[in-house]
Amino acid sequence: MSFFAELWLFLRVRKKFWLLPILLMMILLGGILIFAQGSAVAPFIYTLF
Repeated sequence: MSFFAELWLFLRVRKKFWLLPILLMMILLGGILIFAQGSAVAPFIYTLF
C-alpha cells in the first residue's frame, strides 16, 4: 500500500491529476487480460484487441 500512497503524493504534489485516469485504465485492462487468460471468455476478449 505504500506504493499507492507514494503515487498519490506524487500526483498531488506535482499537480499531475491527468495521469490518474490513464493509470486506472491501464490497471483495468491488465486485470481483464489476466482474468480472461484462464477462462472460457478468452477468445471473445482477445477479439476486442
